[in-house]
Amino acid sequence: MATVTVVRYKRRKRLGDDESPMMYLLKPKAGESKIYSIDSLAQEIESIGSLSVEDVSHVMKSFVRAMKKVLVAGNKVKVDGLGIFYTTLTCPGVEQEKDCTVKNITRINLRFKVDNSLRLANDSTATTRGGDNNMMFELYTDKKSAAGDGGGGSGDDGKGDGGSGGGEAPDPAA
Repeated sequence: MATVTVVRYKRRKRLGDDESPMMYLLKPKAGESKIYSIDSLAQEIESIGSLSVEDVSHVMKSFVRAMKKVLVAGNKVKVDGLGIFYTTLTCPGVEQEKDCTVKNITRINLRFKVDNSLRLANDSTATTRGGDNNMMFELYTDKKSAAGDGGGGSGDDGKGDGGSGGGEAPDPAA
């Protein structure tokens, strides 16, 4: 089970509104996550399977090339157990039909819709729909890191305060 270290932060409930009440939220601790390349993923796959790093790397690079080709054609790519990749575009509205042209497209986005089998569940909350909880959150505290134990941990049962990185927390004033 994965353990993610999270930190509390304080911000206004409505960003940019100085009258909005302050609230506490959780987010993943900065510097804790790593970026995996195709080669590092290939090494992970080699360690659990019978394929070589070179074979896995070649297949993954071919997959990326094929995926780009399909997405550029306006299609979606469903990766079973992962989710669906698709493109969207941003185009401001205009009043006249003749003014609505492809030149108005200002941005193309790559989107991802997670597969239900991949949905992550918080270990400190109840299991829903019979799925296993597959993530555990631990609240980082400055007191622990100042004590010299290497940081992390909240001194409790390891489940921390729960929550997902960046999710809404209850308003402390309520």
